[in-house]
Formats: sequence, C-alpha cells, structure tokens
Amino acid sequence: MTRSTISIATLVAGLVASLGSTAHAADLTVGANIGNVPWEFEDASGKVTGFEVDLVNEIAKRLGKSVEFVNTPFNGLFPAVQSGRINMAISSITITEKRLESVTFAQPYYDSDQSLTVTAASGIENLKGMEGKVVGVDTGSTGDMWAEANKGEYKLGEIRRFEGLQPAMLDLVAGRVDGYISDIPALLYYVKDKPELKVVERIPTGEKYSIMFNKNDPLATEVNAVITTLKQEGFIAKLHETWFGAKAEDTTSTVTVLDMPKGK
Repeated sequence: MTRSTISIATLVAGLVASLGSTAHAADLTVGANIGNVPWEFEDASGKVTGFEVDLVNEIAKRLGKSVEFVNTPFNGLFPAVQSGRINMAISSITITEKRLESVTFAQPYYDSDQSLTVTAASGIENLKGMEGKVVGVDTGSTGDMWAEANKGEYKLGEIRRFEGLQPAMLDLVAGRVDGYISDIPALLYYVKDKPELKVVERIPTGEKYSIMFNKNDPLATEVNAVITTLKQEGFIAKLHETWFGAKAEDTTSTVTVLDMPKGK
C-alpha cells in the first residue's frame, strides 16, 4: 500500500468513525448532578427522572430536539456550560447576581429556601443548636455560601462539603455530621417517609431556580419562550403537584411568567 493510499484510507476511516460517533448524538446535552432528589435522580430501574428532568424533556420535545443527561458534580456544571461541553445545566441552580456575570439563565420556575436537617435523635431543634457542631453542605451551593457567611453568627463548627444529598445523608445518619444545610424542597421530599430525620428550620434566602446556559447563548432565549408557554398551559404547576404533592401558589415563579434575569 502506498503512502497516499494509506492517507486516503485513514481519512475515510476517520470520517466513518466521526459519522458513527455523531449519528446518535443528542441535539441537547444537559449537565445534571444526578442524585439531587427530587430534581434529577435515578429511579429503581436506573432511569433518570425528577422534576427538572421532566421539565427539560418537555422543553426538548417542544423544540423538536433530542436530549441527553450527563451526570456532573454541581461545582462542575459551571465550567462545563461555559466551555461548551454541555448546552445547559440543571440541578436546582439558584440565580444570583454573581453567577449572572458569567452565565445566562432562563426565567425561574421554582422559589426556594435553604433548610437545616438533623436526626430526630440529635435533640437539635434549630440553627442555634448547631453551635460547635459539624454541618454538611453541597460543594459550591447556596447552602455552602450561606454556611460560610453565617458561620460566625451561629458559631458553627466544621463545614464539611459533599457532592449531593445521598452521601451527605449517609454521614448525617452515621453521626459524622450533625446537620445538613440544603434546599428545603429536596429535604422535605427526602424525609417525608423517614421518621429518623427531620427538617427543623427553614432558612429564608429568596432563591429562585432555573436552567443555566453559557453567557448570552441564543438557546437560552428559545428555552425561555418554551417555559413561558409551559407556565401558561399549567404544565409546570402540574409538575409541582406531581413531585411535591402540593399545589403551586399563584404568586410563585412556578406559575407566574417572568422576564429572563439580567445581571447588573
């Protein structure tokens, strides 16, 4: 075989491999911290499900696009979306002024706060009971930022960081941490059938969740328009009832159509 023949054959093989690898690639790649109950997690059969998974699947359907979920640690979602490795990110991501400096969000679809969860046997009744105690948080989350900012006021002990709810709960039940600060909807959902655990205090933060995109990505505007339609049709309100067992209040971002958030 001559050198030119080898070169052509190699080129053809590369093209075939490329076509084969992209033939089944999804139109939209969505980063998600799988294990973030009830937003995105694996059910008993191993299927990825959850409030935000249902929402994104419907958005993709309305856009006529296929979707693939990529399991990504929460802190890794930000560089992944900024580098273009993923098209968008979900994981109960809070819109903040700081984040808006480097990424873009569609309009919010859920209002939330943080919360403190402890074991029922601990005797801890509120944040004041966490003085000198070990508190667990999700790395880079709003709970992480809140704990750091309020460590002095509540005289918190060590802040221990986790990649998601499940490992944090294992350490909480085992007594390796004394309390866990994270999003209240996820915790209420998690402890509702676990009497050994309880959410003892809501921590008001005014958080609103949305889908995150690279800065000024046109896809954000397309998705935002679909979210408006889904709110108007009551689709997102129905998701709220399905996943949280309660009707969404009319004044919340689950129901109310809002503008895309803009940074300063």
